[in-house]
Amino acid sequence: MTPELYNSRFLRAARRETVDTTPVWIMRQAGRYLPEYRSVRDKVSFLELCKRPELAAEVTLTAQQALGVDAAILFADLLPILEPMGFQLEYTAGGGPKILNPIRTLDDLERMRPGSLGCPLGELGFVYDAVRLVRKQLPADIPLLGFAGAPFTLASYAIEGGGSRDFARTKRLMYACPQLWDGLLRRLANSIVGYLERQIGAGCQAVQIFDSWAGCLSPADYRCYVLPYSRRVFESLPPQVPTIHFLTGNPALLPLQRQAGGSIIGLDWRVELGEAWKRLGHDVAVQGNLDPVVLQADRATLKAQTRTVLDAAGGRPGHIFNLGHGVLPETDPEQVKALVAMVHEMGVARR
Repeated sequence: MTPELYNSRFLRAARRETVDTTPVWIMRQAGRYLPEYRSVRDKVSFLELCKRPELAAEVTLTAQQALGVDAAILFADLLPILEPMGFQLEYTAGGGPKILNPIRTLDDLERMRPGSLGCPLGELGFVYDAVRLVRKQLPADIPLLGFAGAPFTLASYAIEGGGSRDFARTKRLMYACPQLWDGLLRRLANSIVGYLERQIGAGCQAVQIFDSWAGCLSPADYRCYVLPYSRRVFESLPPQVPTIHFLTGNPALLPLQRQAGGSIIGLDWRVELGEAWKRLGHDVAVQGNLDPVVLQADRATLKAQTRTVLDAAGGRPGHIFNLGHGVLPETDPEQVKALVAMVHEMGVARR
């Protein structure tokens, strides 16, 4: 790693070192709210955009440049990792992703392709090619973040066949079929590790693991059915690479989220950042946690809410500013640019 990258704002904060101002990046920063993204997306399908490295690299780079954020995150999707494992993936206009052959029985588990456990380069090579293209073109002091879904979130998609409100199928299988649940999540954890290792090898400086759906669980269920598999992922990744563990929707899971792993804990907007950091312990970095809807408020409200998050962090080393979830599609890009400038300006005063 070059000295410029090693001493970048984001990586210094990830190591809980002092920085000149608070670093900021935005979840879903390369999204359809940006005209630069829409100009590319209007020409191709979503899946084609994900699978054409030159296009994925373009929208990754233009988002970082347009917003002035302190890290780029690779444009990709959580679910293509399932294709090498034998799942048939389809994206429908307005309907979101669909798994056409969801897993429901032990027989379904056996049809999962065993050779996919390390995610062969030949099947997800488009992701690693995009990483290499982005890393070549990013500024020398801007880290690139890779990412993957967590075992529980990927399992939920694989079982439900798509998104869900109550995750009833997932929970029923989790309770009723421990052998199937263990086999599925072990396979997913192995694939996630291989996938992220290859992203890191291709040029990512840090990775985020999204557990977007685990908030539907009670603490007892998370401890039993999720924590061991998430921990397996985090413990298997290179220890020198910062890992962000993002889980949304259930502040009661924070202590268990910390136990599962991650050198940075991503917080959603449902918790007060200072109190959550105290519960987690100040020996871990935190990321977050502005409500994405605030970006659709007036500029004075945006400034006040941004100040509230920064005040909660108290200038303590180890805070990376972000939203508590992804940018909403209706957001004005100028509001996002203003947020980044506000964080940088206000962050100086808190050093």
